[in-house]
Amino acid sequence: MSGLIGKKIGMTSVYNADGQALACTVIETGPCVVTQVRTGDKDGYEAVQLGFGERKEKHTNKPLQGHFKKAGTTPKRKLVEFKEFKTSLELGQTLQVADVFVEGDFVDVVGTSKGKGFQGVVKRHGFGGVGGQTHGQHNRQRHPGSIGACSFPSRVFKGLRMAGRTGGNRVKVQNLRVLRVMPEQNLLVVSGSIPGAKNSFVIIEK
Repeated sequence: MSGLIGKKIGMTSVYNADGQALACTVIETGPCVVTQVRTGDKDGYEAVQLGFGERKEKHTNKPLQGHFKKAGTTPKRKLVEFKEFKTSLELGQTLQVADVFVEGDFVDVVGTSKGKGFQGVVKRHGFGGVGGQTHGQHNRQRHPGSIGACSFPSRVFKGLRMAGRTGGNRVKVQNLRVLRVMPEQNLLVVSGSIPGAKNSFVIIEK
């Protein structure tokens, strides 16, 4: 599975050949540096570790400084392993966006969704609320309603949808079409939306 690490820039829209406006997301993709090549003999599995984003050396611990020095590169902010990379890579090699993606490809994008804090059941699970504003329901429009039976089973079943912390989860969006590849600016334009806030790291898998 080939892929690169990127940073979400934001959303916009582009026109296709038929004149339709397509919602899309712009991702700064690469350049990524090969910081480690794992082999079956040494590590028990085959994978390629890529690094993206610059980090100050004073903010990098000593083991990681040696790790990046061995690869002949500066400290990176984000490290991700890709198993079964389709092309053979060498330590210290730099990958650009055009080396992996072409227009028309379908990709999966992995990111961390926006954290929304502690939310109720209407926002978290899409509940409709309890009844309308009639029959004395003056302050229960967004309440969850009944959560269980009475003397039997005398408990609340596990997994019941309730209020709680929302967002901040690892989310994968699949089958997004690559609309544009801009190697001069290291930009990748994919259809639709992807998880995460602006300037957050994402993983683009091919």
